Amino acid sequence: MTDPDDVKPELDDAWFEEADAFQGRKLVRRGRPKSDSPKQPVTIRLDRDLVEWFKQSGDGWQTRINNALRRVAGI
Repeated sequence: MTDPDDVKPELDDAWFEEADAFQGRKLVRRGRPKSDSPKQPVTIRLDRDLVEWFKQSGDGWQTRINNALRRVAGI
C-alpha cells in the first residue's frame, strides 16, 4: 500500500497554473480582480428566439444583452 506522504504531484505547468501563490504568509488570489461595480445576478424570462439570436454570435451573449438594455434605457 502506498503511503499518502510519498505521493507527490508532478510539478508541470498545469500544476503551477492551479497552485496557490503566497507572498510571505499572505495568500495571493489569482484571476480577475474584484470589480468596483459588480454585476447583480437576476432571473429574467426572455423569448427563446431573442436569446438564440444573442447566443448565435458566441460567448459574451449575456454582456451583449446587458449592453442592449443599457442603450434602450439611455444609460
